Amino acid sequence: MSTPERAMPPLNADERTSLESWLDFYRSTLAQKCDSLEEDQLRETSAAPSPITLLGLVQHMAEVERNWFRRVLAQEDAPPIFTPDADPEATDGGFDLDEGATYGKSLPIWQAEMDHARKNCAAHTLEDTSPFMGGQVTLRWIYTHMITEYARHCGHADLLRERIDGRTGV
Repeated sequence: MSTPERAMPPLNADERTSLESWLDFYRSTLAQKCDSLEEDQLRETSAAPSPITLLGLVQHMAEVERNWFRRVLAQEDAPPIFTPDADPEATDGGFDLDEGATYGKSLPIWQAEMDHARKNCAAHTLEDTSPFMGGQVTLRWIYTHMITEYARHCGHADLLRERIDGRTGV
């Protein structure tokens, strides 16, 4: 599995390009945090009582991509991926690892969700709205939310990776 290059978002671009570029930057950052680790390392937690793992973050972000870009934006009927019996409205799925969970299985699922997201976003303007929580949410808001979601979890990934093998940065 190859880790995607992490391109610096352009310093002078239109709003949509900036939002898409920052989202892709953080997507690539999470992938880089997982790069070159063994399966058992990807399942390591940071410190008790936190159950967060790098593999759990990848699964979680696949679920979050599915939720915002398929269920909310495109109004698709897309069931949860990693916990099929979970409430589709729950946005905290994916963190729990079943015995058979591997990065090799989870990475293509996450990548497929990102591909769906890009396709669904291309069909909308930033001002387009979708029903959400009794109101309307714009694609602009979804992009902004996803950037903050990834940034927060990339911070978790930084700590996990440093604990696993001392690697920082990237």
